[in-house]
Amino acid sequence: MKQALIVWGGWQGHEPKQCAEIVAGLLKAERFNVQAADSTSAFGDPALGRFDLIVPIITQATIAPEACRNLVATVERGTGLAGFHGGMADSFRTEPAFQFMVGGQWVAHPGNLIDYRVNITRHDDPITRGLEDFDYHSEQYYLHVDPSNEVLATTTFGGGYCPWINGVVMPVVWKRRHGAGKVFYCSLGHVAAEFEVVPMRTLILRGMLWAARDGTPGVNSEGPYRHT
Repeated sequence: MKQALIVWGGWQGHEPKQCAEIVAGLLKAERFNVQAADSTSAFGDPALGRFDLIVPIITQATIAPEACRNLVATVERGTGLAGFHGGMADSFRTEPAFQFMVGGQWVAHPGNLIDYRVNITRHDDPITRGLEDFDYHSEQYYLHVDPSNEVLATTTFGGGYCPWINGVVMPVVWKRRHGAGKVFYCSLGHVAAEFEVVPMRTLILRGMLWAARDGTPGVNSEGPYRHT
């Protein structure tokens, strides 16, 4: 049985505890043994590598330098990392090593909660297979991103709020490697209710399954987008 650790906390506007409970349920349905913690001290565990997957759900928090180093080293040795929205792309603003591992950092969401389109750009990947472009209502994340990311979905900004970014195509979903570990990120998921959007939930679940050590999306991980 695969082992997963969810660490939640930080800014409460992102409903970290509620999101952690949903993510735990998704992983348990995929036969993961899930542990949860509400303190970044969990990242300092010398035995952190016993987990196959780590899911941070923490926004605008701080982490002890030694705990951050331990987390990064654990991923480099092969533990997977997966997350979404500000819970992973705006976790620790003062820790560039963490941002380097994630592959991006949030910087803005012009217009706050708005309607926008998510475009699937890789239809041959197991994380996105069977999914089509979809409309979404949430914060449209503007991120500083690593050009080495393997981008799976994007969104295009209009100029209604910041005219100078009109037409900018921004990654929404990506995967990458960091050492021996796999890293998955999705910018969707501002609050827990967004998990009711089936394509969003499907992307995050499949991404977590892919990121887990020796993992790949399974036949029970897609809802109506099931494949074999």
